[in-house]
Amino acid sequence: MWTKICGATGDADIGLLAELGVDLIGLWHGVPGGHADLTSAQLTRLAGLTTARGATPVLVTFVRDATTLRTVTSASGTRWVQLHGYQPPALVAALKAEGLTVVKVLHLRGEDCVERPLIASYERAGTDLFLLDSVTADGQVGSTGVPPAPDAARALAQRLTRPFLLAGGIQPDIRDRYAELTALPGFAGIDVDSFARGQDGAFSAERVTALRQAWGAKGGTS
Repeated sequence: MWTKICGATGDADIGLLAELGVDLIGLWHGVPGGHADLTSAQLTRLAGLTTARGATPVLVTFVRDATTLRTVTSASGTRWVQLHGYQPPALVAALKAEGLTVVKVLHLRGEDCVERPLIASYERAGTDLFLLDSVTADGQVGSTGVPPAPDAARALAQRLTRPFLLAGGIQPDIRDRYAELTALPGFAGIDVDSFARGQDGAFSAERVTALRQAWGAKGGTS
């Protein structure tokens, strides 16, 4: 099972997460107003450091323009892209044509998935991995701290033909709520931001370790 920790902003973040065995490290770029949004230069430096420390950098973005993303991934050396907004299947296809690994977020609002009508199109476009996340009633996406409804997440996951990660308020003590979902063959791991941080907002070794132990992380990205 993979562990993805999102929102690294400095060298110390990368060092700690890599030391703890985190597989995928999310680096935000093109997330307007995001608490961890990086400049192009910061993204490039942290992506290189992540790779050097043996983890995989994942560009997390709301950007919808294929040309812009080609430029960013080429300059930064990131080969994984997480489309965290409402980007169309055509963008997935364009990124796959560049040989990139594409993670597409599917947003759950209560019992419904906003992208439900487009799932088959995302799969045909070449999506490698889905990420099931919650969206709040007022439309906030990403770092909501709101867990998806377990039954709704499981029902959505059962429709997918690609592996998936689970996000949205993930904590050690809610693991049992998702027992049926994590038993599905496509379950690939968890994606966490909020719980991985202490009260000071910095990543916490104790919290990340607790997450990995509770959710059964084994390490490795292959």
